[in-house]
Amino acid sequence: MSRLAVNPNRMELLKLKRRAAVAVRGHKLLKDKMDELLKQFLGLVRENRELRAEIEAELAEAYGIFAMARSEMTAQEVEEALEYPVAKLRLTAERRSITGVKVPAFRLTAEGDFDSYGLGLTPASFDDAMRRFNRLVPRLVQLAEVETAVMVMAMEIEKTRRRVNALEYVLIPSLQETISYITMKLDELERFYRTQLMKIKSMQEASSGAL
Repeated sequence: MSRLAVNPNRMELLKLKRRAAVAVRGHKLLKDKMDELLKQFLGLVRENRELRAEIEAELAEAYGIFAMARSEMTAQEVEEALEYPVAKLRLTAERRSITGVKVPAFRLTAEGDFDSYGLGLTPASFDDAMRRFNRLVPRLVQLAEVETAVMVMAMEIEKTRRRVNALEYVLIPSLQETISYITMKLDELERFYRTQLMKIKSMQEASSGAL
């Protein structure tokens, strides 16, 4: 901890006391913000973990059904069924605020039908797998949104933590030490002047008595 390089006078002391008061208030506000960020972050982490587990289970089930369908179809039949999709997806990225932190909000819109192939030419398992994959697309977008929010929140928490620590362990102690130093110097100066005044007064009284 280092003392600030300022002149030890009353004006600087007043400035430092005001600065210290602002720093203490800022530290409290940042600490409260970090606590709220952590609360929201942990909620997002839980949501991400649960959503990922659900999607992975659904994907595994869909892939299992698709593998069964592949065993009932030739490679050419699978390729022909998937060759001419007419469905179109549009993904747009907006922003939403979580405790003052801007995180992405993805919006997915779909046009057309995903099952544009001839349903009569494919086994039921293939159709079932395609429907499951189709339902999973919005969920995957939702997962991407939550995971991105987790990363953004983690970076904001780290940035806020550094600012809190800088105030708590560097600036505020330096201000307090400087305030104590200037107060001590001013007290010493005041005692010196008081002693000098007393000496002058004693000399004046001695001089008056001699006359």
